[in-house]
Parts: sequence; C-alpha cells; structure tokens
Amino acid sequence: MIKLLNKLRPAFFDKRAHVPGLGESKYLFNYQKIWKLSILLTGVVALVPLIFITVLNYSFTGHAIESEWVLRTARTVSNTQRAISFFLQERKSALDFITHDNSVSELNNPSRLSDILETLKQSFGEGFVDLGLIDSNGRQTCYVGPYGLSEKDYSGQPWFKQVLKTGVHISDVFLGYRNVPHLVVAVKKNLPEGTFNVLRASIAIEPFEHLLSNLELGGMGDAFIINLEGILQTSSHYFGGVLQKVSLSVPHYSPTTQVIEVKTESNDPIFIGYRFIEETPFILMIVKQKNELMKQWNRTSLKLILFLLISMSFILAVIVGTVTYMVNRIYIADERRLITLHKVEYENKMASIGRLAASVAHEINNPLAIINENTGLIIDLFAMNKEYSEDAKLNKLLVSITKSVKRAGSITKRLLTFARNLQAEIEPVHIEEVVREVLSFLQKEAEHRSIDIRINVQQPYVPIIETDRGKLEQVFLNIINNAFAAMSDSGQLIVQITYDGRDNVEIRFQDNGYGIPKEYLDRIFEPFFSTKTRNGGTGLGLSITYNLINEIGGRIQVESEVNKGACFTITLPLKMPRQKEKN
Repeated sequence: MIKLLNKLRPAFFDKRAHVPGLGESKYLFNYQKIWKLSILLTGVVALVPLIFITVLNYSFTGHAIESEWVLRTARTVSNTQRAISFFLQERKSALDFITHDNSVSELNNPSRLSDILETLKQSFGEGFVDLGLIDSNGRQTCYVGPYGLSEKDYSGQPWFKQVLKTGVHISDVFLGYRNVPHLVVAVKKNLPEGTFNVLRASIAIEPFEHLLSNLELGGMGDAFIINLEGILQTSSHYFGGVLQKVSLSVPHYSPTTQVIEVKTESNDPIFIGYRFIEETPFILMIVKQKNELMKQWNRTSLKLILFLLISMSFILAVIVGTVTYMVNRIYIADERRLITLHKVEYENKMASIGRLAASVAHEINNPLAIINENTGLIIDLFAMNKEYSEDAKLNKLLVSITKSVKRAGSITKRLLTFARNLQAEIEPVHIEEVVREVLSFLQKEAEHRSIDIRINVQQPYVPIIETDRGKLEQVFLNIINNAFAAMSDSGQLIVQITYDGRDNVEIRFQDNGYGIPKEYLDRIFEPFFSTKTRNGGTGLGLSITYNLINEIGGRIQVESEVNKGACFTITLPLKMPRQKEKN
C-alpha cells in the first residue's frame, strides 16, 4: 500500500523551492502550495454547491413527506370522527323521535317497546342492544333486551344524573349491571304532571371497534377512542384493552382536528392525530410510528447519500488527477529549465577549466623547457670538466632536477589532454587508459586518505571502442568522486573492466562506502535528488552522468546495500551509434 501511494505521489511533492548549489536558481513556483490550493479551491467550487443542493433537497423532501403523512392522518381522523359522530347523533335522534311519538303508557308496554327495539335494529343495523324506560325516581319501569334489568335502580348512576341536567346524554363506556363494556344514549321527556321519564338505549362498542379496525393507517398505526380521563373506550393494538388507562397524555382540547408529534416512553417519535367528538365524552385518537412512516424515505435517503458520496469521490478524484497532471507538467517544464541552465553552467565551467588548464600547461611548459635545456647544458659542461664530473652530489642534484622536469611535463601533458578532450570528438578509446588517466587526478587524495584502488582488466584483452573520450572522462570522474565521498578513510575502490565477447564493454565501480538506501535506488538518477543535500549536494551529478552515458549510447545500473557499499555498472557499445553522434 505504501509503495502504491509513493508511486501515486506527485513528483514535485517532496521538492524544495530552492536548489542548493545553484546560487540564485529557483523553481518558478511553490508547486506543493499551488497543488493544494488548486485542489482546495476547485473542490470547494465543485462540491459545496452539490452538497448544499443535496442537503436542501433532503431537508425539503423529508419535510414534504412528513407533512404529507400529517395531512393524511388529519384527514383520516376527521373522516372517522364524522362517521362516529353521525353514528351517535343518528341514534340520539331516533330515541328523541320515539319519546315524542309514543305516550308513556305505550313505552311502558313491553310488547310495544320490544317492537320499537326491533324496528331500530332493522333500521340502523348493529349498535342497539336493549331499551329501557326509567321513571323520575331512577327505577327502570319497562325493559326489553337480553339482560334481566327490570326494576333496576339507576338513580345513583353518573349517566342518570347527567341526563337530568342536560336532557340528552351520551355516556362514556362502562360495565354497569351487565358487566359488559357498553355506552348509554339517554333522552329525557318531561310529562304534563310535572314529572319526567327517561328513554335509555344501550349501545355496544363493537361497531366502533369494527370501524376503527378497518381503517388503513400505515406506519404501524393504531386507532382508538379514549374519554376525558384517558380511559380507553375501545381496544388498542399497542396501548391496552377497553377501560384501561392509556399511557399517552390526554391532549388539550381543540375544536378542530390536530396532529402532534410526541415521544413515547422508549423515546420513539410518534404522530398523534386526535379530535374531540362534540356532545360526547370521547376523543378519537390515531397514533402512527414516525420511523415506520419514514422508513421508505430513510432507505431512499441512504441511497441518495451513498450516491452523493460516490459522486463526491469521483469528482474529487478527477480534480486531484487533473490538478496533479497540470501542476506536474508545469513542474517538469520548470525542472527542465533548471536542468538546462545548470547544464549550460556546467559546460561553461568545464570549458573554462579546459581553457585554464591549457593556459596553465602552456605557461608551465615554457619555463620547464628552459629548465630542461639549461640542465642538459650544465650536465654537458660538467661532463667536460673532470672536477665536476666526479662530484657525485652535484650530479645527483642534476638528475633530480631532470626527473622533476619530466614529472611536471607529464602533468602538463595530462592537463592539455584533459582540455583537448572536453571538445566533443569521437575517437578510438582504450577504457583502461581513460580510467587510469582519471584516477591520476585523484591519486593524491587517494594516497592522503589511504584509499586502496584496484583496476582489474579481463584477459586476454578488452577491445578499443569508438566514443566521445571527453564525456567518458566526465562520467568516470563523477562516479569516482561519488565513490570517494561515500567511503571513509582506508576505503577500497575496485574497477572491473570486462568484454562480453560481442558488442559491449562493461565497467564496474565497486566501493565499500555507506551505500544507498533501497528506497532511493529508483530515484538517484532523477534531477535534484540527492542524499547529500546537507553536505552541499545538488542532486545533479548522477543526473548529468546518466545523460552523458545516454548521449554516447551506453547505459548505467546501480546496486547497493546500506553499510556495504555501492556498485555502478556502465555498459558501452564498441561503436557509438550515429544518432548519438548527431547530438
């Protein structure tokens, strides 16, 4: 994973704005900063509107769906309330009509009262259970129905007391003498002699149960009726049976249908739609689980959020890829500019060194020639004079002068050769000779640091190649300098020269220095990459070496292990390719 991230990491990400060793040369821009700002700004411009619109749409859509369920609940409550209200008002009106259409004697006649009950059942269907006529003392004087309730005293019943006050009363559900949940619809009739009687009908709760159970509610809905004390008048799926106390709070009175959102004891949100049924003690309530109602929307919203995340990831990936590509292209162009400038500077420096070396060699050669001639003349004069010719000390000094002149002459010759080789020219080159010539410039440093240098040449021979001697010398000089820098005193450098018997000559430079970490091996030929930046390295030496080898048609490889040294292998063709010559 780390290797993959390193490969995807932009080339400019670890680069510094200032390159040590290049004076005032700098990258034109801070590419890390440009990359980060470009991604940030583009990402904000692209993603913020998308996120804003998505959040806004999510909020509005969720609110709209929630409002739609609230409206549906309100409509269901209103329609059901009208049905229940009409059911009760219809039966109350029927009882009122009976009291006015029949005399007291007729109503006290069990046969007549039984006929009336049958007519009510046929006309209104289910609901009516029995009928009874009650006198002003609360005693039931006539009763028809399935229960033996004749002569029952209702004077102490709450519904009887209430009907005396209002004239018409619909009771809440109670057990009464029957011990069966029912409600009472009672109508008071005033008599001429100043007394009164009450026509009372018992209504079963089954019609209400049937009506509420057939409602299509959704959201694990529950429909039931409670009285003003919160006692269930019909059974509930989730809040108990008839005449049990409901766990919900009794809602505040409102003349219109209301839908509210509350929390249950388990902290689950629910919608409660309710309506007070006028002229009754009843409150119709419809309860729906909000989470169930919104489940489909929640599933859809999860898909929308997932789609948003995928879209954002894709957009961000495109932004990062595009910005990285563009900034990287600018960085590469800028780096090529810096490399070109440094290469020009390097070539100018080498040309100046060449001119200086030639000038110094010529300046030294003239006095050396005079010294050599005068020394020869002195030797000749001493040879003709017996006194001086036998002076061993003087002759030894003259021989020493002659050797020093020859040594100085060889040094100036190497300087002239080095200066001449800086000019691009393809010529026959003996590899071992070039290696030894380059090493001669570093011989004093090797002796001072006790560095052991060994040159192994394959036997019986290594052929002469045709190449650019000057570039080859620069390549060898850079690699040997790097090897010296990597080794401590008393180190060892082994140069192995071999011939593959076909088309190539191979030169291996093996040192026992501190080596190159494995993670850096793929990058050491990159421009400006260096493990010695703190010690003044520019990261261009091996890059220039790599380019020079490519120019002469060769290739270079490196193997290394930390604390065991590095081995640079250069492979050169016997003849430099023509396309390389043009360069």
